[in-house]
Amino acid sequence: MQDSRLAEYTRMIEAWPGLVSGPAEGLVADSLVLLDHLGEARSLVDVGSGGGLPGLALKIARPVLEVTLVEADQGKAAFLVQAAAKLGLEVEVVGRRAEEAGHDGRYRERFDVAVARALAAMPTLVELCLPFVRVGGRLLAQKTDKEEAAHAIEVLGGRLASVSAAPSAARDRGIVVIVDKVAPTPAAYPRRPGVPRRKPL
Repeated sequence: MQDSRLAEYTRMIEAWPGLVSGPAEGLVADSLVLLDHLGEARSLVDVGSGGGLPGLALKIARPVLEVTLVEADQGKAAFLVQAAAKLGLEVEVVGRRAEEAGHDGRYRERFDVAVARALAAMPTLVELCLPFVRVGGRLLAQKTDKEEAAHAIEVLGGRLASVSAAPSAARDRGIVVIVDKVAPTPAAYPRRPGVPRRKPL
C-alpha cells in the first residue's frame, strides 16, 4: 500500500507544472532518507514544504506520524491539500510564512521533529524551523554541504548533535544536519518575514 501511494504521489508531483526541479522519483527517495533519523517522533512539521518533500513522503511511509506542512506559496499549498485528499492522508496544511506560523501558539514549540529540504542557507533555516520544535525534540535539515550555523543554533535554543551522510538517488553527496532543541527559543524569534534571509544570524 505504501509503495503504491508513493508511486501515485510521484505521478501527482510530475503532473503539476513548476512544482519541483528535478525528477520526482529521485526527490521522493531523497526525502525517505530521513526515516532513519525520526526515532520515536510522533509529530512532525515540514517547513517550506513545497511539493510535500519531505513531509508528505514521510507521512506515506510512516502513517502514524502527525504531520503539519507549512508552505507560504498558495499554489503549492493548494497542491498539498489536493494531494493529501487524493492519497487519503490526514495532514494539516498551513498556508503561511514560517516567520508568522512560528509565533502562533498552535504550532510554536509543539513538534517532536521539524524537517526541511532545500529551504535556505543553514542560519536562516535554523531560525525558520527551531521555533516549531519542542524542547527535547530535533531539527533534521537535508543539505549537500555542511554550513556554519553555530551562532544561529545557539541563539535559537539548539545544539548541533551530528552531521550524517545521507546519499540518495537525487543527491549522492546528501547529508542530514541534526540539531537537538535544548532550550526554549527566545520570544523575539523568528524575526519579521524576510528578515531571516536578509540578515541571517
